[in-house]
Amino acid sequence: MQSKIVSDQELVSAYLKGNETAFEILLKRHKDRIFTQIVLMVRDREVADDIFQETFMKAIRTLKQGKYNEEGKFLPWVLRIAHNLSIDHFRKAKKMPKVRSDENFDVFAGIANDEKNVEDVWIEDIIHGDIRQLIDELPEEQKEVVMMRHYNNMSFKEISDRCNVSINTSLGRMRYALINMRKLIEKNNITLTK
Repeated sequence: MQSKIVSDQELVSAYLKGNETAFEILLKRHKDRIFTQIVLMVRDREVADDIFQETFMKAIRTLKQGKYNEEGKFLPWVLRIAHNLSIDHFRKAKKMPKVRSDENFDVFAGIANDEKNVEDVWIEDIIHGDIRQLIDELPEEQKEVVMMRHYNNMSFKEISDRCNVSINTSLGRMRYALINMRKLIEKNNITLTK
């Protein structure tokens, strides 16, 4: 007789209905992977222990407040919380500036860094990956303009010629792409830092 493996989503549902054991199972199931990610980021077991505990406290708070809506994606959701808390650790340690969300916000401005150590390079790689995922979620016309402008270093004149549109249209597409990326950053609770 085979026993059925209970999915993360079923365990989350059970926890939300008051079954505390369900969350313990989730914790046991994913603790090693989550802790390993945190240790790889912060390279300090004591700090990693603190962030690990904070990660699950935040997960519990979010679940109890009814704000969890990542159906079937519990592990990626908790890994994102751990990632953001690890980035917060570096921000506090280095007093990194927080991402602005005004009209002049440039999502690519937070990537430049003069003095790069291993942690900075690693964090920068994560940020580049996050930005790339955000770009992939944009409508095709906006994605095309962002790629040409920031990855091919093309001027808006060159972009408008290549896309067979006016310069104003290419500027508008870039503006809407940045607005949409800002919304995705807020929606997905993504932290972008230097």
